[in-house]
Amino acid sequence: MDAKPNINITPLIDVLLVLLIIFMVIAPTKSTDFKAQIPQLSQNTAIPNPYTLVVSLNSDSTLELNNQNNFGTINEPKMLVEWLRQIFQERTENLVYTDQSQMAKNLSIDEKIQKTVFIKAPQSVDYGSVVKIIDAVKIAGANPISLQIDDLK
Repeated sequence: MDAKPNINITPLIDVLLVLLIIFMVIAPTKSTDFKAQIPQLSQNTAIPNPYTLVVSLNSDSTLELNNQNNFGTINEPKMLVEWLRQIFQERTENLVYTDQSQMAKNLSIDEKIQKTVFIKAPQSVDYGSVVKIIDAVKIAGANPISLQIDDLK
């Protein structure tokens, strides 16, 4: 009599079912939110909010912060990161809160500080360059980070 090999796949199916259950339990607890803030129109459009920070990407890959030049390039945003860290440090020292979080009691002081940054880029700038600047602004401590869109087609 020839012995035929018999593969028992029952343990493999048991392991796969356990992994499936683990992933089903873990998936809902994973945070997927991305905080964003829409710029508010001020009642007096001649005077913009003094705490608004807008990082502009130019077509020549240079960076601007609130229409001021010389904040590096898309590939070298070190100057921008240092400048934003300094601004956020000053705001922390002076307790500059956002309007929405000023009265919130469940937030820490660091979460109440105004650290919103808007990123503005022309349509000619590629997606990867915008993501590099989002990462640089995140490293500086900005939260939330919002995209400023002027011309939608």
